[in-house]
Amino acid sequence: MSNIHDNEIISYKVNLKNQKIIIYTEYQKRKITKKTDVIFYDVLVHFFENELPGSTILDIDEHNINQFIRDNSKLLEQRKDSCWPIDYNTIEELTRELLKEQYSYYIISSSYGLNGWVLAKSYEIISNN
Repeated sequence: MSNIHDNEIISYKVNLKNQKIIIYTEYQKRKITKKTDVIFYDVLVHFFENELPGSTILDIDEHNINQFIRDNSKLLEQRKDSCWPIDYNTIEELTRELLKEQYSYYIISSSYGLNGWVLAKSYEIISNN
């Protein structure tokens, strides 16, 4: 896989119907520009914040569903009645379903600007050079 550390986020596309997110990035060093796409597949839900021009990726880390539940307990409680991220009655039921469906929790860290997370089944980094 390609390295995305210090890549600037140029734009991103969320395709709800096809459950895919593509983050388009560029890395510039001296007069060379390298373009790299980060593609998340089978996306259930995502949360991005602090979208700013010049947003720069620090890293993308994969975590387990239990970490997702711990990190987002308040958000899950607030949005439960809206069937977010799915319809569930208890946190235990939600956890079992997410584990059964083999979702992973991807945290996008930034050194500047956009950060957040994606709950998806997989992702890949593709160099476009």
